[in-house]
Amino acid sequence: MRRREFIATVGGAIMLSVSARSQQSDSMRRIGFLIGVADDTNSRAMYEAFRQGLQQLGWNDGRNVRIDARFGAGDPVRIRKYAAELVAFSPDVILVVGSAATQLLLQETRTVPIVFTTVLDPVGSGFVESLAQPGGNASGFMQFEYSLSGKWLELLKQVAPNVTRAAIFWDPTIPAGIGQFAVIQSVAPSLGVDVRPISMSNTSETERAIAAFAAQPNGGLIVTGSALAVTYRELINSLAAKYKLPAVASNRIYVTDGVLISYGVDFVDQNRRAAAYVDRILKGEKPADLPVQAPTKYELVINLKTAKAFRVNVPASLLSRADEVIE
Repeated sequence: MRRREFIATVGGAIMLSVSARSQQSDSMRRIGFLIGVADDTNSRAMYEAFRQGLQQLGWNDGRNVRIDARFGAGDPVRIRKYAAELVAFSPDVILVVGSAATQLLLQETRTVPIVFTTVLDPVGSGFVESLAQPGGNASGFMQFEYSLSGKWLELLKQVAPNVTRAAIFWDPTIPAGIGQFAVIQSVAPSLGVDVRPISMSNTSETERAIAAFAAQPNGGLIVTGSALAVTYRELINSLAAKYKLPAVASNRIYVTDGVLISYGVDFVDQNRRAAAYVDRILKGEKPADLPVQAPTKYELVINLKTAKAFRVNVPASLLSRADEVIE
């Protein structure tokens, strides 16, 4: 073979190889996954549900998409670090779980498409302009509507009819904390319950506040939805157990740790549904045009072991409605 022909042949092979690699690189899309709450079995379940949802839509991790997952463990410093890290990867889209993580991620980018889940109040928090027309680079799935907050007090009264006082764990620094407490406060008179807010900003102050609250009879607890509440859940569970206070929480993870009842959104299902929004963005749609979705699936979880320890008789009608009963 002549030298010129050899060079042309080798050069063509190199060009084909580079072109093939380029096409392979172009076909591999990149997705970030950021969860702000604890790195536990529940968080892993949400991540796996998202991956399964993507697979059902034809996106397979390692084949035509790469998922970079980061777990913030409820630490704002760690979450901010991971948010910046994921944005630096220049992903096609980032799925973020939780209000706190969404806020920190949006501080890092207003251009990378974002799909959020389990966010309490996306409009009040400034994440979107409206539920119907988000308008920016983020859209996703709400944790619940504020009317659900009144249901927690109703459940507490149903499972413990003698309760006339309720301590409300809340985060007063976020719009959702204020909104949830306002709804609970509005329904309290009709149920004959006096409500008292308990801030979770300081461990020792929270312990003292609950000790003082528990010194009087007929008390119960309600744990509103917030990243701060999840961070404090071990303390909340231990205080409820120590003073034998029947408690209703917004998330099943409290019940698996010992709280009496939870009623709230099925977070695993919501992250599975989020895969559809990620799919639509990968196919060219923009978050600004995707309306924020309200929850479609709620779950009622009851811990009968705790009920027996507290000598609480859970009504049969409530048990029959439960999605899960822990014994």
